[in-house]
Amino acid sequence: MLIEKIDLYDYYGIERPKGGKGYLTCYIHEHSDEYCKGRLRPAMIVVGGGAYLFVSDREKEPVAIKYLAEGFNSFVLDYSCEPIKYPYQFLEGVMATRFVKENAKKYHVIKNKVAMIGFSAGGHLAGTVATLYNDSVAIKYFGKKVELNRPDAMVFSYPVVTLGFKTHGGTADRITGGDKGLKEYLSVDKHVTDKTPPAFIWTTKNDNTVPYENSLMLFDAYKKAGAWCELKLFEKGVHGLSLATKETAGKGTESYMINEDVSAWFACSMDFLHKLGFYVED
Repeated sequence: MLIEKIDLYDYYGIERPKGGKGYLTCYIHEHSDEYCKGRLRPAMIVVGGGAYLFVSDREKEPVAIKYLAEGFNSFVLDYSCEPIKYPYQFLEGVMATRFVKENAKKYHVIKNKVAMIGFSAGGHLAGTVATLYNDSVAIKYFGKKVELNRPDAMVFSYPVVTLGFKTHGGTADRITGGDKGLKEYLSVDKHVTDKTPPAFIWTTKNDNTVPYENSLMLFDAYKKAGAWCELKLFEKGVHGLSLATKETAGKGTESYMINEDVSAWFACSMDFLHKLGFYVED
């Protein structure tokens, strides 16, 4: 496996906000003449959660490695958090998507098979990329080739969707600074169209941090827009389960962060991606 860390602000020549991040870690299958010469792979960009306060390690590398094991080349976005606000996180998400597509040949990626997965607040960030990839802010920074901003598929894991009623207050306030107009604009469900990337959404019914209604709102918005979407609602499970396995449980939390039923979400996401043609190509 090849690992490379990219400074997205440096790559695109955009000034980084003071204290900001915007780094992309690439996990790439070695291009071995023995077994995979000429093989092209789908890509997965992983966006962890953390309420825009931090980016959870439990929702970054372990998830990337899981998709890597399924033949994907994986990319992990380390984005800016508090006190930095919109639009920088959105720009970092767009930069990540553009970078992977622009460098598809270098990383042996299928250019039109670039997916993005977001957890909790990372789901909100991923959702803004999926729905606002062609808005005026994106065009201002990256020009009119908006197809490079758009992921080809989405996986939303217990996402923050709305920044209004039923939101997670800390997430909404940190990304907007409390601006009511911005909360409305950055509510992902408000911008779903028939051009929004197909999505697989999963959450748990008794999530007491990000209400499951967020996922229902997103699913409903997709259906109303005529866009492809699947929803998996698990009966029981706390917020922030990541893979819901011992690997991602965290020290001292194994009893409630391991959930065999919920861990099935990953296989469901793979089934969804396979329906969209996300396969390794020889």
